[in-house]
Amino acid sequence: MHILQVSELTAKIKEALDRPELQNVAVVGEVSNFKHHTSGHMYFSLKDETSRIRAVMFKGKNRRLNFIPQDGDMVVAVGAVGVYEASGDYQLYVDWLFPAGVGALNAAFEQLKSKLEKEGLFDQAHKKPLPFLPRTVAVVTSPTGAAVRDIISVARRRHPGVNILVVPALVQGTEAPASLVQALELAAQQPDVDVVIIGRGGGSFEDLAVFNDEELARAIFRCPKPVISAVGHETDVTIADFVADVRAPTPSAAAELAVPSYLDLVEHLSYLENSLRRTVLDKIRHGRRYVEQLIASAALRRPADRLRPLRMRVDELWTRLVSAAGQRIEAGRRSRDVLVAKLDALSPLTTLARGYAICQDSSGSVVTSFDQVQVGGEVSVRLKRGRLWCSVVKGEDQ
Repeated sequence: MHILQVSELTAKIKEALDRPELQNVAVVGEVSNFKHHTSGHMYFSLKDETSRIRAVMFKGKNRRLNFIPQDGDMVVAVGAVGVYEASGDYQLYVDWLFPAGVGALNAAFEQLKSKLEKEGLFDQAHKKPLPFLPRTVAVVTSPTGAAVRDIISVARRRHPGVNILVVPALVQGTEAPASLVQALELAAQQPDVDVVIIGRGGGSFEDLAVFNDEELARAIFRCPKPVISAVGHETDVTIADFVADVRAPTPSAAAELAVPSYLDLVEHLSYLENSLRRTVLDKIRHGRRYVEQLIASAALRRPADRLRPLRMRVDELWTRLVSAAGQRIEAGRRSRDVLVAKLDALSPLTTLARGYAICQDSSGSVVTSFDQVQVGGEVSVRLKRGRLWCSVVKGEDQ
């Protein structure tokens, strides 16, 4: 058997109490030993006929309370179970506190809100935009309530051309959540429905509680069409409002959000038409002014006047080109004659003409010394005119 330290045992108890199902619980009980500490924290116990649990509600949480608990009050506390390690006591860390009755509904509301928020059902990234001009608006509500009449009246006034499809559903009672889910799914299946309004008229918190149902919230979240929640009045808030793509403060406001004003559209189209007309007329006026400028220009009225100096300029350039080319050719000729004279002066033929000769041995090498050829050897002598073939009789150094 492994012997534990007290701190080790407390840590294991804390680990066991850190399970998710104990981190968001609602507990109903009677308040006892209530103490509002000078620090602002509230310490008390919750008890029933057989059990008691300590509870603490820190200042940051209890400042939202609209009542001060008293010993003997029946309340619903929402929070997490944990261990105070210094004493080894487990206790309830309270986030929300409500009087019993309505408090139970509030507690359930806060629990579900916290759960769905953690799952991401309220994230703005999942919100779908409303269509600019829907073909059909589906209204999921009671077909006999004031809400549907308000929605139809406002929608017809704003744009008579938009179709309104009323999908009947219960909006009160235990069967209402399932009825709303079924009606919402039916509305989403209609191919011409572009947006869905779901809601009802005003009522008590208990009357609107059907819109705090988890299955309805998930049905709204997975609906492929944009959903507008229109539950109660502006001050009423339900889970459906958080999940819906858009929340309307009232059913009438939902109709205004879903259906654009026909008169506003006509006015906007008129503005666009006038703007387009002004733009086109401005373009035409600008084009006319440009054409008039072209017509009035000298180049178009007397084109020969513009061509005459250009022709003169071409003639001038041609004359200069011919002159420059002639000068270059003459300079080239003079340079050539100088080079020819230099080459002629250096030519061996010129030297031969003055009486000199070139002597070459049998291999063709020029003989410049007597000892390059043996007596009896043959040499060729190049003259100005012709060549002599000679045999060497004698050689001497002079």
